[in-house]
Amino acid sequence: MQAFDLLRPAGIDAAVAAAAIPGSKFIAGGSDLMQLMKDGVETPEHLVDLEPLPLAAITPGRTGLRLGAMARMSDVAAHHVVRERYPLISEALLLSASPQVRNMGTIGGNLLQRTRCGYFRDTGFACNKRVPGSGCPAIRGENRMLAMLGVSPHCIASHPSDLAVALVALDATVELRRVHGLPRSVRLRQFYRLPGDTPHIENVLAPGEMIEAVLVPAAPTARRSHYLKVRDRSSFEFALVSAAVAIDHDNGTINEARVAAGGVGTMPWHLAEVEVALRGRKLTDQTLRDAAAQAGQGAHPASQNGFKLTLLRRTVLRALQIASA
Repeated sequence: MQAFDLLRPAGIDAAVAAAAIPGSKFIAGGSDLMQLMKDGVETPEHLVDLEPLPLAAITPGRTGLRLGAMARMSDVAAHHVVRERYPLISEALLLSASPQVRNMGTIGGNLLQRTRCGYFRDTGFACNKRVPGSGCPAIRGENRMLAMLGVSPHCIASHPSDLAVALVALDATVELRRVHGLPRSVRLRQFYRLPGDTPHIENVLAPGEMIEAVLVPAAPTARRSHYLKVRDRSSFEFALVSAAVAIDHDNGTINEARVAAGGVGTMPWHLAEVEVALRGRKLTDQTLRDAAAQAGQGAHPASQNGFKLTLLRRTVLRALQIASA
């Protein structure tokens, strides 16, 4: 691992100022960053420690839920208001990583974790995410776990976060802070970037900008929600396919539906086509089946992951059936 300086800022403004220095990165729980540094994938000269900052509050209110960027995954998953009013968030977190990692991992860090594509994490291989213009061996190589939605000729790496999928379904926003600039809010659906020809640029964060909090609006759909994750083993495994659904229905009619998927996209994937097929329809099993069959429009499977399209539709259907029961 490359040597680095650890900076412990006295406040949020000092933290974003320190992170604006070239060669700097924020460190929160460190469960992902430290692995990347040990493998030589990340080589920061300065780490800006966010641990001392007052960013760990979990604040429910009438208009929604505010999660500080340094709130621990385990604390959010166990919070009684989250479990009651936003079960989708709790379920997604409890299906993430392991208890030990959830005790360390933070909300902001989870949203910014890097892909688990093996070519990205092994510096012995070329990778456009790691070294722009070097190539993408995953396209013709081992790609069973990788993306089929939002892909480009330069990258097919899948996004790893379960929480991000849940938050996209709940139409969450992130509050961002930067040095010498006004705070800004960005819908999570617009926070991540498609790889295109610049797969090394994964989100809209400016240099030195940080996530301060996540805001989840209170909505009838949030209470009737579910996260379903399909994976190769029952714990400490990333999704082959996951579905986050939130649905509101009354008198047998679907008023609103929010649907997102994980494991299949280069970013948490909003399944707008499924939502359109649900809104205003009668809540019947056939309606759910017809809507789930729309999932994955525009998919471009690689050589080994074509099975994900069928699996996605079955996972979305099962999640809808559970959430609407």
